[in-house]
Amino acid sequence: MTRRCELTGKLPLSGNNRSHAENATRRKFRPNLVNVTLISDALGRQFKLRITAHALKTVEHRGGLDAFLAKAKADELSPECLKLKRDVAKALAEKAAAAA
Repeated sequence: MTRRCELTGKLPLSGNNRSHAENATRRKFRPNLVNVTLISDALGRQFKLRITAHALKTVEHRGGLDAFLAKAKADELSPECLKLKRDVAKALAEKAAAAA
């Protein structure tokens, strides 16, 4: 399983450790992944996702999972989140049609 954020698509980066003598040894910079349960207001369900701490802050800043998915690019999302994005969009369209 790749260490990849399901919402933002962040992957590990590679670089160098630098000693005091400026010796370079290869290393990995891994994303800070956390297991979270996010609630979709449109669907009324909970979803368990493995996302970065930065993505979690972004979800909260945008106003929840539904708002994040509405603004997210499709190429960054995992296949599970793409399906979730379509379901949320469909549920919001149905609510808008029922209100009109």
